[in-house]
Parts: sequence; structure tokens; C-alpha cells
Amino acid sequence: MPAHPSPVTAAAPRACWIEAPGRAAIRIEPMAAPGAGEVEVRTLHSAVSRGTESLVFRGEVPASEFERMRAPFQAGAFPAPVKYGYASVGIVEQGPEGWRGRPVFCLHPHQTRYVVPVDAVHPLPEGLPPGRAVLAANMETAVNALWDAAPRVGDRITVVGGGVVGLLVAWLAARLPGCEVELVDVQSSRRAVAERLGVAFSLPEHARPEADLVLHASGQPQGLATALALAAFEATVIELSWYGERPVSLALGEAFHSRRLVLKSSQVGHVAPAQRSRWPHRRRLALALSLLRDPVLDLLVTDTAPFDQLPEVLARLAAGAPDTLCQRIDYA
Repeated sequence: MPAHPSPVTAAAPRACWIEAPGRAAIRIEPMAAPGAGEVEVRTLHSAVSRGTESLVFRGEVPASEFERMRAPFQAGAFPAPVKYGYASVGIVEQGPEGWRGRPVFCLHPHQTRYVVPVDAVHPLPEGLPPGRAVLAANMETAVNALWDAAPRVGDRITVVGGGVVGLLVAWLAARLPGCEVELVDVQSSRRAVAERLGVAFSLPEHARPEADLVLHASGQPQGLATALALAAFEATVIELSWYGERPVSLALGEAFHSRRLVLKSSQVGHVAPAQRSRWPHRRRLALALSLLRDPVLDLLVTDTAPFDQLPEVLARLAAGAPDTLCQRIDYA
């Protein structure tokens, strides 16, 4: 656990730590000067991953997953105290020639300044504003989900769950030739966002049946039940949600066997086998960042807050906040 140096100076790097399940705080963070092959990044924005970071904040990471769930540059250990997060965008202030002044994305926890190896930062492509680039980790998840799903031209595709990942999956799928894509969510307010993204929307009770491919991203067991119910004969359901310690009950005694459905997990830590040998992490992040250049995706950043309010923001998101899509944190 890092100590609190005294006196506190405004220039000292600060980071958000989960000090105990359900409680976070801003701490002064020790930071050495960058060495050879390292960069110092001044953070402009970060984003809170609604599903994963809420589970971490509540202390709901299963003990069996403590090591697999470690984020790059995480400090501390689950359940707490832990410094967690993986969607940071900033400006390189020190580093090798050619890097200074460049806006970059990094899989780093919420922190005002940090030093990392130069290989850990990803330059933003021309035309991508830093405030939108915080969606890069979500976009990488969405890309990998579609790699796992392997949709075909003309498929009827249903996405259950209109959070950031679900909306990105639907937005990408709607650009596949001939595919009919429908987003299903219990919140009617998601209709306007989906339609702005060029995707049809339905509440669960009105959703189109007989989907060739269903991707579930609601994070709720009932959403997975809905996904299975909407799948056609011998269709595949891709599960993107991660439930932490929560048990999930499914009615597999109904049509699951007679319809010969396939239920398949997708997790960005392991890339779809067909792409694994040719798509290292750096290439995947470059693709995700390039896909974010469309200004329509600004719709997904619904909430912003200053860094000093991050502990309160984490508590609010963990308690629900159903109207929030991407929660961006802005740094002075």
C-alpha cells in the first residue's frame, strides 16, 4: 500500500485507489522519472468500465480470478486495496524522440501522470479526439466479440444489452453487407441512441425471433435468457457479460437442446482462434482506435466528471446509474 507523503503538492501524481469494497479515495502516487525506453504521460481523460470496475469496486471478483483479472499496471491486489482501470488517454511529456507531445491511449488505471514503457502506449490516429479515444478498450472488446461470432453476409443479428459494448457490437455488425441488426434492451431510452447509430431497436417483448446470431452484453442473467429465447434453430449465442461472483440460472430444459443452440463465451483477454496468430495486442488496439474516428460515437460518452470526483462516481455507478453509458473522467 503506498504511503501518503507529506506535504501534498499539487504537482504530485495522484491516483484513485479502491481502499475497501465500496470505498475509493484519491492518493498521492510515487513516480520515478522515465528511463530509457519509457514515456511519461500526462492524463487528459480516462473512462470507467461500467461492468468490470463496478464489480471490482464492490469487491465481487472471485478469488479464483484474482490473477487472471489483473489489469496492466494494476497496483495492490483484489479485493482491496487496489488501483484498477484500463482506459487512459493522455499526452506524452517525456520520452524518446518522436514521442513528446503525442496523444496516446494506454491500458492504465486512473492516475494524473504515470511512467510506462513506450511499447505500452498507442498513438491516436489522425482525426480521433482524445475525449472519444477512451472508448478504445470497449471497441477492442466489441471487435473480438464479432471475431468470436463470425457473422455471415445476410445474417439476422440480435444484440441483447444496450450498454457501451453492446452498442458498439451492434454498430459494427450493422455495417456488414446484408445483415439485419436489432438491439434489444429493457430501457426504451436506448432507442434514440441505437437509431442514431443506424441500428433497429426493440424492447424484449417485441424483439424479432429467429436470429441467426445473438450476442449478449446486458450483464444480467435475464438478458442471457432473452438471448437464448431469440435464437433460431442451431444458432449461436455469444456471451460477453461477466458476472463476477453472481450465480446465473438458465432454463436449459426448455428449447435449448431441441433447437441445438450453441452458447459460447467471448473475452478479450483471449482473442478468437482464427485471428490469434496474426493479431497481437498492438495491432488490435490500432484497429480499435481507427474505428473510433466516426463522430457519431460521441453519443456513447454520456457523462463526464473531474478526476477529484472519481471516488463518488464509482460509488454511483456501482449502485446502478442506468442512464449512464460511458462515464468519462476529465483531468485538469
